[in-house]
Amino acid sequence: MYELFKNLGGWLTSGEQWAGPDGIATRLAEHLQYSLLATLVAAAIGLPLGLLIGHTGKGAFVAINLSSFGRALPTVGLVVLVFLASGLSMWPVYVALVALAVPALVTNTYAGMTAVDPDVKDAARGQGMRGHQVLLQVELPLALPLIMTGLRLALIQVVATATIAAYVSFGGLGRYVFDGLAQRDLVQVMGGAVLVAVIAVALDVTLAALQRFLFRHRTA
Repeated sequence: MYELFKNLGGWLTSGEQWAGPDGIATRLAEHLQYSLLATLVAAAIGLPLGLLIGHTGKGAFVAINLSSFGRALPTVGLVVLVFLASGLSMWPVYVALVALAVPALVTNTYAGMTAVDPDVKDAARGQGMRGHQVLLQVELPLALPLIMTGLRLALIQVVATATIAAYVSFGGLGRYVFDGLAQRDLVQVMGGAVLVAVIAVALDVTLAALQRFLFRHRTA
């Protein structure tokens, strides 16, 4: 076991391992590209939907159940299905990652909106605010903590699952996991897994710090 971790440390710190088109730096950039793009697309879908149903109270049952269905979808199965329909491309990966991220964004945004005190919304309307003003100036700021939590959950799920890009012959840190398994190279498999975990934790900590900064700045 000691020898395994020693070899893993050497693998992670080797300059040769970080350089070149197959190096860690390149695979890391690919992984971040897949993850961030998929999360942005999911946010463009999930956040407006969650805000809409939370603000109007309409369509909540359908949206939440669709979100639950999205969570239950087998990611690899969805990749294979889209792959069969569209051929060899990154589309299957992005579709699967977006489908994975949207439920957390919808449910947390909806939960944040419904947690807003109805008396606060009534007071805002009593002051002459229109519907969109109540949404943007009252509900959204109060719901922001849960919305940010949903964004963090979605991003971490996507980062952890973006390894499936290697399943359809593309890059990212999953390349080390799949290639390592094929070559029976346990050090490479563990190296890829450790890198994914480190990136997920780093992004979560970064978003948590941003969340604290935004709330402190807002209340200052």
